[in-house]
Amino acid sequence: MSYRASHFPQRNRLIAGLVSGVLIVEAAMRSGSLITARLANEMGRDVYALPGSIHAPLARGCHRMIKQGAKLVETPEDVLEELGIDTTASKPAVDPAAPSASALPPDARRLLRAVGHAPATLEILATRTKMAHSELQGALLELELAGHLVALPGGRYVRASHSQ
Repeated sequence: MSYRASHFPQRNRLIAGLVSGVLIVEAAMRSGSLITARLANEMGRDVYALPGSIHAPLARGCHRMIKQGAKLVETPEDVLEELGIDTTASKPAVDPAAPSASALPPDARRLLRAVGHAPATLEILATRTKMAHSELQGALLELELAGHLVALPGGRYVRASHSQ
């Protein structure tokens, strides 16, 4: 089977017609995802968008969709709730595989709170926590080893997906 750009509009129309809703996670200002979302909206389907950084080119399409009325979602549960699916019965109260942040020393907990939900550099974390460089490095290592943080290229840190 060959893939041709000329088939994309037909494919997008079929996708939009077959689904209950469309979730846009990343989309440039001109993308097939936005075309599919527009077609779905015209067909009366729900359109959801996950916002991103205002500096990320692939978040601009999502932001435009939200401005135009797409439902803003931040978690899978947001989409399930919109679809009328109850997630409370199947959701465990605590993820047993996730390390507990409450067991961490105060400096590490303070640093974890300062990380936020976007990658942060050492300089940003130092500013947010007012921690000395040696304390900051120690707390970063502790959080990484405990599975709460992930070190990214470029000296940036981000929360592990299970950390709240």
